[in-house]
Amino acid sequence: MNTTAKGAEVADAEFADDRYRPGYELVAERLLQYIAHENLKPGDRLPTEQGLADILDATRNVTREAVKVLAAIGRLSVRKGAGIFVAASTSGFGEDELAHYQPTDMQQVLMLLDYRRLIEIETARRAATLANPVQVRAIRDAAAESERAGSENSVDAFAHADAVFHDAVAIAAQNVFLQASVSNVRRYAAQSDVLLFHGDVPGSLEVAGRQHVAIANAIADGDMDLATNLMTEHIDTTQHQFERKIRDRIFTLNNRA
Repeated sequence: MNTTAKGAEVADAEFADDRYRPGYELVAERLLQYIAHENLKPGDRLPTEQGLADILDATRNVTREAVKVLAAIGRLSVRKGAGIFVAASTSGFGEDELAHYQPTDMQQVLMLLDYRRLIEIETARRAATLANPVQVRAIRDAAAESERAGSENSVDAFAHADAVFHDAVAIAAQNVFLQASVSNVRRYAAQSDVLLFHGDVPGSLEVAGRQHVAIANAIADGDMDLATNLMTEHIDTTQHQFERKIRDRIFTLNNRA
């Protein structure tokens, strides 16, 4: 079965039984759907908590929790005394098209992973031919740190090293638009991590850390083909782990029924 078919299978199966999902998660999902349906833009004001609770058929307390979660991941802005607003972009890059991204919609998540594959393969290819010695050292240091954090299963330390590594590769690609794209993809992926996995990690940190080191070595050697192949393998592994985590979650939920 190819990657697209497997992705569709995961998407078709997603969360068949919502009874076991946290209430705030369901309401957060409905709220993002409401924003998209109403075509609200960054900076637009939303109804009050009670107004949203009525619209979303939820209690005010659960709605408040959903708003807090969406504010924490950067989708809403809560201003004391002013109200709740659709958050403005922190990057300003492609925000009009991505303002209505649904982080729990599997089809959109898979599109995000596909886009990440395209962007980061290109950054690895360019970095292998354009990186200067200082940039190579930055990539290698971040890769080594991610491998160490992965071996210790330190989620926070790995997340930091992972971000530094991918940003360092993007910087070495010598293109500010590629660099902005890599940062933007990570920002949207983090939204899915929070709403789908509650901050848990969908894959093996140790495997990812070793892959970072291999990519860093290929870039340091100026091996463009190997760097692109290894980055492709890295993103593919991430997608497969993500899909497996979703399948495991669905299996767990179905067994509770």
